[in-house]
This record gives sequence, structure tokens and C-alpha cells, in this order.
Amino acid sequence: MTAPATTKVAVAAVAANTKRGGDIRVTLSPRTVGCTSGFGGVLRLAPGEYITEHLHPYSEEFLHVVRGRLEMTVDGSPVGLGPGDSLLVPIGVRHRLVNTGTVPAEAVFHLSPLAPRPELGHVDTEEPLNTGAGDPDVGGSR
Repeated sequence: MTAPATTKVAVAAVAANTKRGGDIRVTLSPRTVGCTSGFGGVLRLAPGEYITEHLHPYSEEFLHVVRGRLEMTVDGSPVGLGPGDSLLVPIGVRHRLVNTGTVPAEAVFHLSPLAPRPELGHVDTEEPLNTGAGDPDVGGSR
């Protein structure tokens, strides 16, 4: 049996998604690498910048802070996060992320399992900041 091909994706090669705030780049997804179980990437937030509240009706979200100070409000309860901290947001739980520090923050995220269709993956519970930006390009075939 032949092993599946490995695909490398550079974050600079992926367009930023700013619909909900910040700079979100989905690097590993069904569209970018043909994966079938989830998607992930990196996000960057300037001091005071935030990602609007939303929920994922089909996916858990895993977040790991690489740099900076973040606060994830999960179902109305704030959780402070710093470098090296990780957080799980369960399926269907509202969450909002803000950079509470004085320097840019960076985190790595992964969501799994995939929604049945990409447009079902996010439910906004707060008005997105940049509605013209569209959703991250995670679904479909490569």
C-alpha cells in the first residue's frame, strides 16, 4: 500500500480571512490539502483586536496560544490565555476571542469534525466586522 502524499502549506501563501476580525489563515483544509477530518491554521490579533462571537454546531475548536495574551469568552465566561496555554471550545458553545495584551498575539487552531457543508460550520451570534470578506475557504475538493 502506498502512503498518501504529504502537502506543505506556507501561511504566507494563504489569503487572510478578516470576516470576524483579526487575521485568520486556514492552512490545512479539505481545499488546501485534501484532508477529511477537520481544518486548522493560524490567527493573529493586534492589541485590542477581537474575533466576533460565533459557534460551531458540528465541530470542537482547539486553540493553542503561541504569543501574546488572549481572553476567550466561552458562553459568557472569560478565560485568560497566555503563551503555551491551550483551550478546547466544545461543539455548539458560543465563543469570542480578544487580544488583551500590549503586543500582537498569535495562536494555532484546529476544528474537527468537519460540518456536513462548509457554510454550516459557523453560526454568527454577533455581527461580523467585515461581511464582505466571506468565510475561510475550507471545503470542497482541491
